[in-house]
Amino acid sequence: MSIEGKEQKPITHAGPGDIVGIAKLKETATGDTLCDEARKICFETVQPLPTLVSYAVEPKSKGDEDKLFSSISRMLEEDPSLKLDRDPQTREFVISGMGQIHIETMCEKLKRKFGVEVNLRTPKIPYRETIKRAVKGVVYRHKKQTGGRGQFAEVHFDISPLPEGKGFEFENALVGMNVPRNFVPAVEKGIAEAMQSGVLAGYPVVDVRVRFYDGKSHEVDSSEMAFKIAASMCFKKGVQEAKPTLLEPIVNLTVTVPEENMGDVIGDLNARRGKVLGMEAKGKKQVIRAQVPMAEILNYAPDLTSITGGRGSFTFEFDRYAEVPANIIQKIVEQAKKE
Repeated sequence: MSIEGKEQKPITHAGPGDIVGIAKLKETATGDTLCDEARKICFETVQPLPTLVSYAVEPKSKGDEDKLFSSISRMLEEDPSLKLDRDPQTREFVISGMGQIHIETMCEKLKRKFGVEVNLRTPKIPYRETIKRAVKGVVYRHKKQTGGRGQFAEVHFDISPLPEGKGFEFENALVGMNVPRNFVPAVEKGIAEAMQSGVLAGYPVVDVRVRFYDGKSHEVDSSEMAFKIAASMCFKKGVQEAKPTLLEPIVNLTVTVPEENMGDVIGDLNARRGKVLGMEAKGKKQVIRAQVPMAEILNYAPDLTSITGGRGSFTFEFDRYAEVPANIIQKIVEQAKKE
């Protein structure tokens, strides 16, 4: 059938450029090629444009989670330029599109077609925590007596920073029998759990090495749980003494703008703590390459549109983590405490 506004007219054939509707296509998706079985052909799928705007999405009603994500899944089949991801650290579902209007249209369609209303908010930045210096001889004793069998464990750690991207290293350097070896896995598990929430603002701790070299135990009161608690508290104590700091994600940003707007765009990037790496001409436009903290470009699309009168575009990709400046760390810590 041919589609003319709200009218639909039956047809027997269609040619290049015609817009038609075909019913009962159960296995057909956006980008598929329909052709004569006797003359098979498959056109290359058009790649969607890169997403520019992202929002954390959640249903207004708590009971609509399943309905929301099944509805969005159907919309993703229709519109490949939409993307839905789940940040494993912040545990937020993030919907991304080509612009503010694109996301707003998706929300309107969710309400109209599927009866689901959503809340959109700025995504949380996946900060991380690490340490800047080594500390030796960190000791923590966990002792609890509540009548009957109590809890007792003591652990001794050396804690030191690792190069970026190394994650976590645990070294069992015990000698003698002060700590039975069957408690070592509990110690490592206690450290791993403590690393999920850092001492500054509750973000995951990375790039740390822990050397477990000594401790004490009790024949009756020591247990895996006691050593797990002692290890967790000893790790947090050591991190507080090891100059903890925050790390933020840095992205590689590529901005294409008219030449007359280049100065304003570069000035704006500098104000966003960006570092311009280079520029090159592309026809009548200029391509600016820079590295910018992710926290500074969450709302970059409307700002760039304002600066360039809608003639600028940009793409970005994650590059690495870098230390947050001291004056900004304080703001992030205060915000985390409020939340």
